[in-house]
Amino acid sequence: MRSQGQVRFIKISSGLQIATAAIAALLMLAWLVAMATMAITQYTTQRDRLALLDREAKIAKSESRVTAYRDSVGAVADDLAKRQDFIEKMVQAHIGDMPADARKGETVSNSDREAEKTIDKVSAAVPEAVGLARLEARQLAFVEQLTRFADRRSKRAAEAIRKLGLNPNAMIASYNDRTAEGGPLLSLATSADGSLDPRFQRLGVSLARMDALERSLAGIPQVLPASLEFISSGFGYRSDPFTGAAAFHAGLDFRGPRGAPIYSAAKGVVSFAGRRHGYGNCVEIDHGNGLTTRYAHMSRIRTREGQQVAAGNIIGNIGSTGRSTGPHLHFEVRINGRPVNPRPFLEAAPHVLEEAHAGG
Repeated sequence: MRSQGQVRFIKISSGLQIATAAIAALLMLAWLVAMATMAITQYTTQRDRLALLDREAKIAKSESRVTAYRDSVGAVADDLAKRQDFIEKMVQAHIGDMPADARKGETVSNSDREAEKTIDKVSAAVPEAVGLARLEARQLAFVEQLTRFADRRSKRAAEAIRKLGLNPNAMIASYNDRTAEGGPLLSLATSADGSLDPRFQRLGVSLARMDALERSLAGIPQVLPASLEFISSGFGYRSDPFTGAAAFHAGLDFRGPRGAPIYSAAKGVVSFAGRRHGYGNCVEIDHGNGLTTRYAHMSRIRTREGQQVAAGNIIGNIGSTGRSTGPHLHFEVRINGRPVNPRPFLEAAPHVLEEAHAGG
């Protein structure tokens, strides 16, 4: 330090310097802790306030809905009636008018009279709920109409199957649908105690029967696998082309040029595609209900096992592989492994199916 022309020196020991620095650091740390505590407290307070507002908003929303339902049953009934309108219009757009008239022999219930009595009782006891009572009556009438529709389509499908010489009940008994791939379990039309209204249960049974019969009908051979004009060998006993002795021929032979297309006779799933002894290149299609078709002596296979095919899809080409004397298609129809004559199916099925669809 300079003072009045003289210079003096003040020496600070290293220990004092360390102590001073430590005190300064502690003061700085205390200040940072205090600031952080204030920030955290402010954030927590803000978060709690927002959470409280959110809870209040949810409570207000749910309470407002409960109040609306309690104070205006009529408004709720109007909302549900609009939904019912939408459902009925969608059904009508996709499948047509529902049959309201009951026919002789039908077993579908008719709840119209009982529904009117219920509406009268509700109107007298709980006037504000009469709209809901009317909506319930409307829904039950719709369910009964839809059940009639399903029963009538089932009847047409069953009659078509009988015309082709098959037993529709036997086909339903052997029906096993493996196409569903899962999804949520829906429990609809149940009461508060979990019981199922018998009218909805009846509808479920009718829809399931309709679906099984119509799928069975779609699986019946109906498309010519090749040209019918060139059948060289029919079904039954014949002279074997190799030995000359009498032998049973389990299908039809369609003569044609090598490479001509071969078509799936009906909708199904390819259960075999490869070489089979005596048949050469061979394809077999499972149509469900124990019904299969077999296509043999192909020059080329144009499908694969597990593939779903529609009636008329190309599955191969005519050839002369296996035990064959020339290019042709050997076609079989089997029911539960037993060969049956394919000709009645191929000749009658298109007309029978056309009549069945026209009736729908």
